[in-house]
Amino acid sequence: MSTPIAAYRRTLLTSLVLAVVLVFSFTSLRLSAWEGLLPFFGWMETTLFGVIGKTWGAAFAIIEAIHLLAMALLGGAVLISEGRLVGLLLIDVPARTVIDKSHRLFVIALLVVVFTGVFMACGVAMKVYYLEVFFYKMLVLSAGVLFVFFIRQPLLRQDLDSISPTVKKCVALSSLLIWFTVAAAGRWIGFA
Repeated sequence: MSTPIAAYRRTLLTSLVLAVVLVFSFTSLRLSAWEGLLPFFGWMETTLFGVIGKTWGAAFAIIEAIHLLAMALLGGAVLISEGRLVGLLLIDVPARTVIDKSHRLFVIALLVVVFTGVFMACGVAMKVYYLEVFFYKMLVLSAGVLFVFFIRQPLLRQDLDSISPTVKKCVALSSLLIWFTVAAAGRWIGFA
């Protein structure tokens, strides 16, 4: 027999994480953590990635181009998957096929985005340390990864016909909102 709490375990865990993030954000803990990261960001610039990123502009530009292409691939995978989930795109292809294949593409693109993003961050570590939007992007990126692997994928592993259309639309809208925010914050870094 399942208890009411067990039925809403993921929802409660997500709410708890959100509460912890809010407490962290609106207290002095955030400032203490930020100040504690300064030595780490200083170290990032001294790594091989940091030295290459700072001294060889062409290498940085090539890695940035790969980063942007991988982000486009990631964004395309999200758009196709979520569009199919709500029944707007590729409606003549089985939903399971589209969701599974786009998820594989998403994972590959995410790995490339993270690797190239680390390289780029090492090259300009002290610059991004002082940009609040960088930390917002990392927070939303983390939320997106957690959402995909701990909420979206477990939910969509079951029979898609057994999931309420409203739930599917909410999952798709949440995913689009999260990944659009990641992209917008990344673009904002370029202007800061």
